Amino acid sequence: MALVRTRTLPTPYGGRSLLDEFDRMFNEVTSPMYGAETPRGTFAADLYETEDAVVLEMAVPGLTADELDISVEGRTLTLAASLPERESEGRRYLMQGIVRGDLNRTLRLPRNVDTDAIEASVRHGMLTLHMPKVAEAKVRKIQINNA
Repeated sequence: MALVRTRTLPTPYGGRSLLDEFDRMFNEVTSPMYGAETPRGTFAADLYETEDAVVLEMAVPGLTADELDISVEGRTLTLAASLPERESEGRRYLMQGIVRGDLNRTLRLPRNVDTDAIEASVRHGMLTLHMPKVAEAKVRKIQINNA
């Protein structure tokens, strides 16, 4: 078995290899479509529908209700927050995964959501928006009478 020693050459990709940089760019481009990775500067989120409501669950680790800004304009829901930058003096990061700075997420709401009745709560780093459906959007079972 032979040991081969290689020399790391400087790269224009911040110390990453060309293959690592290609993987990063691929994940960044495909993430909104395939969910490979949440793009930097946004919140990871799940949006699902129940019989009575549309529910948005969003990871907001370390943030409190006072630090979140939620607004609805027409059918556009916007969530924003700012996670303060940390001083990096004396630190040499081996990995950085915590997104800092201004964060935002904008979603187009379905037409069947009653935007006046949206309720929000945050618990254990998870923001939940309960968005009731408008009355005419709910499925109603019709009783059939025998004639």
